[in-house]
Amino acid sequence: MNILFYLVPKSDVVYIYDDYTIARTMEAMKPSRFMSVPILNRKGKYVGSITEGDLLWGLEELRESGRPSPETVPVRQLKRNRHNEAVNINCDMEDLIPTAMRQNYIPVTDDDGTFIGIVTRKSIMTYCAELSGFTAPGSETEKEQ
Repeated sequence: MNILFYLVPKSDVVYIYDDYTIARTMEAMKPSRFMSVPILNRKGKYVGSITEGDLLWGLEELRESGRPSPETVPVRQLKRNRHNEAVNINCDMEDLIPTAMRQNYIPVTDDDGTFIGIVTRKSIMTYCAELSGFTAPGSETEKEQ
């Protein structure tokens, strides 16, 4: 099945730009309480993901080194622990399963590498459950039965 059916569009995704400062990134992530968000460049291309841990270690390095404050350091200068692999919009849900085992979400790009949204691990698990005929307690499908 095409991943478009499970795509959370860019307009509904919390993301940051690679020129955001550490402080601005933290402010952008704070309301959602997400532990990781996609990073885009100003052309809309996906360049990676940033985690709370990356930010905390970055703040610690700034403090220890006496470097500039979090209000002036762009997030692109931080070391990142991992890189969430992006997939092309034309791939199938089945192709996402191995990646979902390592990532909470999978960034999705178009043929030019422009970020268009994410597919969440939860939606991949829902897809797999539906394929196997599993109905989660309290789900809409269970209520219909």
